[in-house]
Amino acid sequence: MTYQETLEYLYANLPMFQRIGAAAYQKDLTNTRTLCGIAGNPQHQFKSVHVAGTNGKGSTSHMLASVLQSAGYTTGLYTSPHLKSFTERIKVNGQEIEEQFVVSFVERMKPHIETIKPSFFEITVAMAFEYFAFKKVDVAVIETGLGGRLDSTNVIQPIVSVITNIGYDHMDLLGNTLEKIAQEKAGIIKSNTPVVVSETQSELERVFQRAAEANNAQLTFADSKVQCTKMADGRIACLNGNTEFKINLPLPGIYQLKNLPGVMATVDTLRALGFNISDEQLIHGLENVINQTGLKGRWQQLGSNPLIICDTGHNVDGIRIIMEQIKTYSYQKLYIVWGMVTDKERKKIFELLPKDAHYFFCQAKIPRALQAEQLANEAAAFNLEGEVTSDVNEAIAEAKKRATPNDFIFIGGSTFTVAEIDGL
Repeated sequence: MTYQETLEYLYANLPMFQRIGAAAYQKDLTNTRTLCGIAGNPQHQFKSVHVAGTNGKGSTSHMLASVLQSAGYTTGLYTSPHLKSFTERIKVNGQEIEEQFVVSFVERMKPHIETIKPSFFEITVAMAFEYFAFKKVDVAVIETGLGGRLDSTNVIQPIVSVITNIGYDHMDLLGNTLEKIAQEKAGIIKSNTPVVVSETQSELERVFQRAAEANNAQLTFADSKVQCTKMADGRIACLNGNTEFKINLPLPGIYQLKNLPGVMATVDTLRALGFNISDEQLIHGLENVINQTGLKGRWQQLGSNPLIICDTGHNVDGIRIIMEQIKTYSYQKLYIVWGMVTDKERKKIFELLPKDAHYFFCQAKIPRALQAEQLANEAAAFNLEGEVTSDVNEAIAEAKKRATPNDFIFIGGSTFTVAEIDGL
């Protein structure tokens, strides 16, 4: 098979959460363990850092990988979903997995795929682990896909676990309270393995304390150890004990102030485990995270005059922070190119969106995407006015036509809306 034929085979034959939603979710680790067993259990052949959470786990994973790269470690990075290319999911030192490795892995696994019938995510996880073992990485940063306890990535034995912000998302699968969601995320906590929780949420402290105690795992609430604030010059000042860092972070989203303490506390934990990471390497990794890991779609500026920003935030907490950040800008008129998927809390999200913006309602080209016409009709009930331009890039082009140099165009609502932006 060619690379393109291989991808078409995977998309056609394996249920994929980002396309069809909950029907693709496997509620146990049997398939992943079986696939990894066939591949020789590569997940046990390298050290790993496991990252879970509702918001911030992608940024946190990229920042940690970049810091480890800057410290001279051969570093694997597994994240999902991809924005443009499947190979974005699996990287070593920022370089995407070779297409030929994808082809050979799938060809070798094809008879087992036919028998086991795994999900798209399960086969991708096994592929990533085999690739990291093949590349002999020193350490791999592994981002969970959904949840933690039953997530396919949870077959690893990490050297440290990291849990970022907990918010309402995927409640149909993870539970309808923050406590239930946190319990699922806490499922990545392993026996005698340190765990870092990025953000203290008072109602959830006991969830993590209980899970850590049950596993004899050293627990650190990062924001009680590291405090980060935005400076007037745009840099971020982080106070870690008696040491202050001033960082030109190329990720301007204000939500990174919640992620950075977790990254820094995890680096401290890695140092305690024997990793040699200097303060200079820490700062270099953070300041070069985009160049070194290819992170996209996090408060990313796509144009000036008018200012054009996109962000992949897609749940209530993520969108609340995005709207707070939009308010910090000066502009004449706000245009929002907006698309969503069907399984989000749309009413709560509509309540957060500004009523004085002009909306272009669109939809990504995936089965989970909410029809643009339905999105516009539902939004109208919340006095959100605009027009339907279903294609994402046509909607952006129309917004650019209308906007003056002093206006602001924001593109978001879904990871998959951002993924379809031409030239991202």
